[in-house]
Amino acid sequence: MTTVAMVLAALETVRDPELDEPITALGFVRACTVSADGDASVRLRLPTYFCAPNFAFLMVADAYDAVCAVEGVRRTEVVLEDHFAADAINGGVAARAGFARSFEGQARGELDELRAGFLRKAVLAGTDQVCRPLVRAGSTPERLAELTLGEAPAGRALDRLRRRRAELGLPAGDDAPLLIEPATGLPVGAGQVPLHLRRAHTTRVGVEANTGICRGMLRHRYADRGQGEEEL
Repeated sequence: MTTVAMVLAALETVRDPELDEPITALGFVRACTVSADGDASVRLRLPTYFCAPNFAFLMVADAYDAVCAVEGVRRTEVVLEDHFAADAINGGVAARAGFARSFEGQARGELDELRAGFLRKAVLAGTDQVCRPLVRAGSTPERLAELTLGEAPAGRALDRLRRRRAELGLPAGDDAPLLIEPATGLPVGAGQVPLHLRRAHTTRVGVEANTGICRGMLRHRYADRGQGEEEL
């Protein structure tokens, strides 16, 4: 029998593309129900009425796909609430129309490059998380340029970096260089390491700042916690 817990577990794999965090942890899942017959219904919400429709479309579409893939789900309904483009997004996702058709006359194409751009930012932010302890421990630019992923300290930060790189089709095995350019996958030379790490740090700080702002706006807009939302 399909349960709410199973659907929420699937929704944990859906991330805000800009913040690179699960929509469950961010509190974006207002409600989730599953009938005895396997009909799953999900209600999503966002921090503001005017959140970017392309970001919103990605989350709703990804949530729809994730719930459809849950064993035992017979019918899926994912509805974005309290958003200026909710009708276009909800209708387009339910019809499997894609972004361009859902916003016909307003969109130039699909959102693959947008998704890839945010993944590249996630790779940079993850690089900072992995490398900052190494720099504090005294690793030189020359040493960092030589390191492979297999030689980097094991942990959640490294696992997450591997996953983001793999999603982009970038080298993610043990023998892959720790430092690569997210746009090309090419290794970063020792002379470019300081600049690369500054970019990575700036990217991580920006993502974390945006995450804090969005959490605050969501809490101001809605008093209740979302289903599956993490305790802070």
